[in-house]
Amino acid sequence: MKFFIDSADISEIREAAALGVLDGVTTNPSLVSKTGKPFRQVLDEILEVVDGPISAEVTAVDFDGMIKEAAELAAIHDNIVVKIPIIHEGLKAIKHCAQNGIRTNCTLCFNPLQALMAAKAGASYISPFVGRLDDISHDGMELIQQVRTIYDNYGYDTEVLVASIRHPQHVVQAALMGADVATMPFSVVKKLLQHPLTDIGLEKFLADWKKLQESVSSK
Repeated sequence: MKFFIDSADISEIREAAALGVLDGVTTNPSLVSKTGKPFRQVLDEILEVVDGPISAEVTAVDFDGMIKEAAELAAIHDNIVVKIPIIHEGLKAIKHCAQNGIRTNCTLCFNPLQALMAAKAGASYISPFVGRLDDISHDGMELIQQVRTIYDNYGYDTEVLVASIRHPQHVVQAALMGADVATMPFSVVKKLLQHPLTDIGLEKFLADWKKLQESVSSK
């Protein structure tokens, strides 16, 4: 499974990339706005750090506006994936992009039929938002299982990109279900390695080593 970071903060992205397990980046208008930087500057900074898919979202909601933005974004770099919402005009834009060699990440997916429509239109990625479903008392990970099953049933190439991840258990479940990608905020990336027994074990090893060095030096 590929790991993407869901961020536009270049310092977070650099730190995640330094771990050696980062495969790509997803951004959205809200994340970019938090940086206070121009959109193009944010993309250029990310492209310098990560050699992998970088999702950049359109802001238009009409077909003509979407395909115009999609063409402009795709022209920036081969690693740019154009993020398009799963709305009526968005589906048409995804189809147009697929026919013109532009990779897309279909975002704001909340049910399996939306995911099926996106795959039929030729989306490169589908982004089901599991955390937001959990927030309204729905099982977000059930959606991932449904989408994985549907795509496998019919051989769709669209990659399942689990989004709106809130905690490491979402990542574990996504991996067990066969999701292609998990995109997560830096706060979750940092938690993936954490376990209290690891900390306790390391502390004991170091304490025992210190005792040995003190014993040897006293002889």
